[in-house]
Amino acid sequence: MTPAVEVRDLVKRYPKRDVNAVDGLTFTVEPGEIFGLLGPNGAGKSTTIGVLTTRVKATSGAASVAGIDVIRDPVGGKRHFAVVPQQSNLDRSLTPRQNLAFHAAYHGVPRAERNAKAAAMLEEFGLLEQADVKVDWYSGGMAQRLMIARAMMHEPKVLFLDEPTTGLDPQSRLFMWERVRDLRSRGVTVVLTTHDMDEAAEMADRVGIVDHGRLLALDTPAELTRRLAGQAVLDLSVTPADGDDTDKLIVALGDVAGVERGESVAPGPGGSIRLYLTVEPAAVLGPAITVLSGRSAIVTNVHMGTASLEDVFIDLTGRGLR
Repeated sequence: MTPAVEVRDLVKRYPKRDVNAVDGLTFTVEPGEIFGLLGPNGAGKSTTIGVLTTRVKATSGAASVAGIDVIRDPVGGKRHFAVVPQQSNLDRSLTPRQNLAFHAAYHGVPRAERNAKAAAMLEEFGLLEQADVKVDWYSGGMAQRLMIARAMMHEPKVLFLDEPTTGLDPQSRLFMWERVRDLRSRGVTVVLTTHDMDEAAEMADRVGIVDHGRLLALDTPAELTRRLAGQAVLDLSVTPADGDDTDKLIVALGDVAGVERGESVAPGPGGSIRLYLTVEPAAVLGPAITVLSGRSAIVTNVHMGTASLEDVFIDLTGRGLR
């Protein structure tokens, strides 16, 4: 089966830059998949999406969408994908219904089909009752729903979503997630870029994590978290004794059975230590407290849980600000 999206040895270097924005990136997205492309600011994900959506010219390599080489045939590629940006680009002089009809006309949807298709999309996205007001009246969540409805008017095979739920309230976010899953059930491939790790873990069938233009990891969210020293974690809020610090405490805790490794997640005089475990947290808690008490450290809070996709992301890309 032809991949819905394919990137092979993709390179993009901007003029007057010393390093490649995208540096030999290779991955595929299967038809009907929700794929999350994740990375810190400046990692190369936006440039990669720019190449796939024909807004950025690649330096070398190959990129295709729905089997169309978008580097050699950008016009042909545009027939098969749609893009929903983070910031609204709706025509605010038109009504929502007119926005959809205009988009459909641009993509060659026959006049006889436009109004019926627009009404169906407005109903699906919960906007039919507000279909004929000015777009300026819409809230941020309504505008985001309208942009996805507009994107689907020409029935693209691949939908690129950039931060689709940023700034939305919990109800609107859940509604958006349900609509995206509905699109997948109809065979639409969704490529999602987001900084919300909970969203990626909830929505994506697979995620690719990129940094410095290179692919660091690609798998299901569950498998990526499983690889991170098992799934169990133990968080300890600790105040070290005078003359001690969290780094030394982490070294001491490394001798506790079941501790794979530890890290300081809130450096300072009173810090927070996260232990990645190969056993259940309850089996480690007692011995860990014994070690800390033996060093006169004060434990002020304990949390037992599992590693998250955010833990994987930080483990691969670091904690430094970009």
